[in-house]
Amino acid sequence: MKHILASFFQLEASRGILLIIATLLALFANNTPLAAWYDSFLHIPITLTIESLTINKPLVLWINDGLMAIFFLLVGLEIKREVLQGNLARPSQVILPTIAALGGMLVPAVIYWLFNHNDMQAHSGWAIPMATDIAFSLGVLALLGKGVPTSLKLFLMTLAIIDDLGAIIVIALFCSAQLSLLVLWLAAVCIVILITLNWLRITNLALYLIVGIVLWGCVLKSGIHATIAGVILAFTIPLKGMIPKKEIGNPPLIKLEHALAPWVSFFILPLFAFVNGGISFASVTYDHLFSTVTLGIMLGLLVGKTIGVFAFTWFIIKLGFAKLPKGANWPLLLGLSMLCGIGFTMSLFIGSLSFPVGNEYMGIDKVGVLLGSLLSAVIGYLMMFCILRNRKD
Repeated sequence: MKHILASFFQLEASRGILLIIATLLALFANNTPLAAWYDSFLHIPITLTIESLTINKPLVLWINDGLMAIFFLLVGLEIKREVLQGNLARPSQVILPTIAALGGMLVPAVIYWLFNHNDMQAHSGWAIPMATDIAFSLGVLALLGKGVPTSLKLFLMTLAIIDDLGAIIVIALFCSAQLSLLVLWLAAVCIVILITLNWLRITNLALYLIVGIVLWGCVLKSGIHATIAGVILAFTIPLKGMIPKKEIGNPPLIKLEHALAPWVSFFILPLFAFVNGGISFASVTYDHLFSTVTLGIMLGLLVGKTIGVFAFTWFIIKLGFAKLPKGANWPLLLGLSMLCGIGFTMSLFIGSLSFPVGNEYMGIDKVGVLLGSLLSAVIGYLMMFCILRNRKD
């Protein structure tokens, strides 16, 4: 049994499979007699008190505000590593996936706006179809086997990382509540301390994490979404520094990234999918299914992502500023562009911020996210499967 589990977790597609299982379990729980238990589970009250600081939230918000900050910490670490020494280190490596990601964010937002520009309550959802779920999309790509050119995998991974950076900017700029200046000053002090630690080339991860936890609490109370604290902390973790000889070759950023990756992939993201993916079909009406919000999100992911990524890629290559990824062709790139429409966890997360309690579209966005992501995954997979099979023939 242990051997089977170990083999499963080593599969590239395992992360995507776990997300699917978690979502199916959530849908099952919320559409059966277990619905009351599921709702009670989401709203388990958890209170954290440290002297005069009290944080009282239900479990679902601890996951969305707390555990997802760890996810964004990992995203930030990946972005920093890629910029300093990876696929984003040279302009020639960055230009194609950056332009593709830009198209993949702009066109879905425009499609959503075309459906919802007359509805003020729906305006806040414009960023939902901009996201790409890196774990899910790479998982589907892995199901296609070794026939997929390595260059396309790197292209998708880099595009998704840049896409995540775009989502971080959106959350920071547009998903903030009324700000508390006093707590923001405390957060600023934490940031200065983190930058100073980095400037002094201190590599003790415990110091960064302790200050990072305080920063998270301050950001949470400030009105800015708490996940931003994870990104700020990540950007201050050193990739180099005064590293003891016994730790050379294992710098702090790499060490923390490797420590967090399995927890994020196999616990945090599946748990997030479980607590956020449980749509109650009993509450989904015909009007919900064909509402402009649902259609804007679904078509933004399925059509907008495909057109945006493919068209912007085609344009920049035809202008001579970049080349088609090695071993790829235009039909394969079209299929890959469709896989970018798998928004799933990132779209669900942005949706939870865009339509909070009190908004008439709260929860309806999930229908569009699940439909758009599912169709993008299935159609994109089948398209690439047929192209790769014909190549072999």
